[in-house]
Amino acid sequence: MCTQEAFRAQRSQLVGLLVSGSLEGFESILDWLLSWEVLSWEDYEGLSLLGQPLSHLARRLLDTVWKKGAWGCEQLIAAVQEARAESQPLKQHGHWDPHSPHPARDLQCHRPAIVRRLYSHVEGVLDLVRAQGFISLYECDEIRLPIFTSSQRARRLLDLATVKANGLAAFLLQHVRELPVPLTLSFQDAACKKYTSKLRTTVSAQSRFLSSYDGAENLCLEEIYTENVLEIRAEVGMAGSPLQSPATVGLEELFSTRGHLNEDADTVLVVGEAGSGKSTLLQRLHLLWAAGQDFQEFLFVFPFSCRQLQCVAKPLSVRTLLFEHCCWPDVGQQDVFQFLLDHPDRVLLTFDGFDEFRFRFTDRERHCSPTDPTSVQNLLFNLLQGNLLKNARKVLSSRPDAVSALLRKYVRVELHLRGFSQDGIELYLRRRHREPGLADRLVRLLQATSTLHGLCQLPVFAWMVSKCHRELLLQGGGTPKTSTDLYLLILQHFLLHASLPDVSPRGLGPGLLRGRLPTLLHLGRLALWGLGTSCYVFSDRQLRAAQIDGEDISLGFLVRAKAALPGSTPPLEFLHVTFQCFFAAFYLALSADVKPSSLRHLFTCRQRGGWPLTRLLPTLCVRDSRREEGSVEALLQEAEQHNLQMTAAFLAGLLSREHRGLLAECQASEKALLRRHACARQCLARSLHKHFHSIPPALPGEAKSMHALPGFVWLIRSLYEMREERLAQRAVRGLNVGHLKLTFCGVGPAECAALAFVLRHLRRPVALQLDHNSVGDIGVEQLLPCLGVCKALYLRDNNISDRGICKLVEHALRCEELQKLALFNNKLTDGCAQALATLLGSRQNFLALRLGNNRITAAGAQVLAQGLRANTSLQFLGFWGNKVGDTGTQALAEALGGHQSLRWLSLVGNSIGSVGAQALALMLEKNVALEELCLEENHLQDEGVCSLAEGLKRNSSLKVLKLSNNCVTYLGAEALLQALEKNGTILEVWLRGNTFSPEEMEELSHRDSRLLL
Repeated sequence: MCTQEAFRAQRSQLVGLLVSGSLEGFESILDWLLSWEVLSWEDYEGLSLLGQPLSHLARRLLDTVWKKGAWGCEQLIAAVQEARAESQPLKQHGHWDPHSPHPARDLQCHRPAIVRRLYSHVEGVLDLVRAQGFISLYECDEIRLPIFTSSQRARRLLDLATVKANGLAAFLLQHVRELPVPLTLSFQDAACKKYTSKLRTTVSAQSRFLSSYDGAENLCLEEIYTENVLEIRAEVGMAGSPLQSPATVGLEELFSTRGHLNEDADTVLVVGEAGSGKSTLLQRLHLLWAAGQDFQEFLFVFPFSCRQLQCVAKPLSVRTLLFEHCCWPDVGQQDVFQFLLDHPDRVLLTFDGFDEFRFRFTDRERHCSPTDPTSVQNLLFNLLQGNLLKNARKVLSSRPDAVSALLRKYVRVELHLRGFSQDGIELYLRRRHREPGLADRLVRLLQATSTLHGLCQLPVFAWMVSKCHRELLLQGGGTPKTSTDLYLLILQHFLLHASLPDVSPRGLGPGLLRGRLPTLLHLGRLALWGLGTSCYVFSDRQLRAAQIDGEDISLGFLVRAKAALPGSTPPLEFLHVTFQCFFAAFYLALSADVKPSSLRHLFTCRQRGGWPLTRLLPTLCVRDSRREEGSVEALLQEAEQHNLQMTAAFLAGLLSREHRGLLAECQASEKALLRRHACARQCLARSLHKHFHSIPPALPGEAKSMHALPGFVWLIRSLYEMREERLAQRAVRGLNVGHLKLTFCGVGPAECAALAFVLRHLRRPVALQLDHNSVGDIGVEQLLPCLGVCKALYLRDNNISDRGICKLVEHALRCEELQKLALFNNKLTDGCAQALATLLGSRQNFLALRLGNNRITAAGAQVLAQGLRANTSLQFLGFWGNKVGDTGTQALAEALGGHQSLRWLSLVGNSIGSVGAQALALMLEKNVALEELCLEENHLQDEGVCSLAEGLKRNSSLKVLKLSNNCVTYLGAEALLQALEKNGTILEVWLRGNTFSPEEMEELSHRDSRLLL
């Protein structure tokens, strides 16, 4: 028991205890005392005065409680313990009668639970009671003063309900009971509350402004942020509808329940190419959390950069990682850390740039102690596996090549960041340039230059276009066509910006480049050394070793990085990893220290723990075991594959005929430059040629098929950067494949341009399969030059709209070789129907058109039917997953009644009922060519099936009829059995998923084995 004498003796300690937290913590103690009737309403009002120092209020509370006797003193101690307790669901005080005859009294008795329940919903409840007329606008604004937290606003609303006699108390008692139990903890320990507040402030400061890549300006992230296309990756063969395209999600759905690969894993993986906006996406997540706008299920968010973490040499524990490398708790470190361990589901850790982490993922070394230190890589790997902070959410961003199958075992959901959509490119430029007319001119320039438009799908290129808008709009020169062109343009922009004011901006001439050549070579050597050692941030010592001085830094290509340790001097990093690769290529092209023969190592580098590129390449390009440490050869052989590929593509572009003249005027030995060009040219051609000739022979009776290996797209990109027609011809000479597959290869508009540049020189037509990529409308436009050598084009899941297909068809009308188009799982609507109808009516050698799972309705089907009437060659028509309905089905059936070549027709999942079935039955009576009709997932029911049965009696060609999942009963099956008695041609009738009893299924299967139940 707590006597009054003991209470008075401990008064100073009690005062210290009450003022050690925040005012909100003090008010939570008052809630408990008020609910237990230790305090009267008068007592409470006297202790809730605004503007009073917390120490005065604490002493007044002690005085008030002491007057209540020993019982009051004991209750105060209990209230302090309740308020300081870890947040657990309230049991004793968590239930109340919503229809109580004394609502004001019940509000007071259950005040702690009601405050907690209101915490996450107070803004919505305020709007509701204001709309219901319970409080005035003035009273609502008083409660919403910015000095109050959500808990304090909830308390002031309850205070108002206590003194008002207009039914507000009864309304709250009922409405609050219906609110969901909040996830946000409102009664944290004082240290946790202070730490949460500090962490939010720290993260907000780091994420509120988006530093441009050159570090020259800070842009408000809220104003400039433009959403990228973010898709959920579904594992092939997963349960679920195979008809669905990859789901596109918003950032706020990052932790949704869709697309889970491993329900027991904690890690969300975001993959995207270099420059696709991964870092900005995470920065947006951090800002939304810090501002309280989203992701509030997490109390703690810890952002980390993998390129910074790998610089940490000393062993780390979880505690050290969170507190010393993110945010340090000013008080109660042990209490805060214990809370994190007890509530890991309230913790989010983000790790940006896993591809820049020099260590390859492994699960061999298990580490489960959150307090014992281990290496930084082992700590990260065990966090991702869930051996540490299990149930804490982790978000990991990376380029695709750095993600191994082993790492994917520990991934809960994988998201692909595709870059900007067409609308996103325009929106970004308009947000960057608010001057009247400027954004319009830039948008028109991109729309008129499809190659540049395609590059801008990646935000880093869109930033370059925005940065160099004056050069692009005012100088009247040719627009960039390749990545190298654009990086040379941004190089010109920076050099002109650093030059004297009287220097005329006439482009990247030899004089401008030659004057800065020593600096550029120093930067290039530093960049190459960084790639070879997986170093992306550079200390002062490393800069001095590379002979980088203040004047070199002032050019703007190196910018300050976020400090790896709080309070330390921020190191420097290149504007972006793509710039580091560009400068490395610049050094390889121009440095006198680089032997031409060493460039071959660009094409023989192995990715540690990954697929060796040497399988592609000629035997003359072999690793030299006698290389010197730190030499160009050694650095190239140690660099990561994805960085090496970008560097090789930039080198090919710099050595191209278009840019070789510029470099020659800066190079002391033109002969050495030509030798480098010859070496790169020869190695590219031989590598691709050997790749083609490694294809295994075709099986008897089948066309030779090739699925591109990981290095193929990179080799094509490098050839495209070099821009030599004869080289492209030589590279594909003798290629003899009937089917070229590049599915899941990250093919976007820029890769489409490269493919078209090379593949148009093929001597034999090829079926080109680009399913599950990011081609889009711009990419379709880039493919048009090679359409003449495509006998089939497969573009499943490529975010293509009517605009892209109309351009494709316009060109296809002149391409006699193209006979098959597969366009399912895109965004096609009735708007493309006329173009496709024209294609069908004009091309009498066209064989297959697959339009499944788009957005085509009856109107589009009616237009397409016109083209079908004029067509005599089509054999396959796929319409599954659209919405043609009965009306569209009638139009198609009428057009196909007399069609002499169609063998396969799919109308799965098109909301077809009995009327559409009747039209199809009439078509079956007339058609003598159709062999398979797919009608699953419709609404045929018995009436529609009976109509089809009548058509089958007069049909002599159909072999397979699929009627699964159509609400068919025994009556419909009986009609089909009668038809089968008169039809000896049909081999299978699918009736799975219909409404048959087990006894009926057994009987039907015995009566005719052609019924598949």
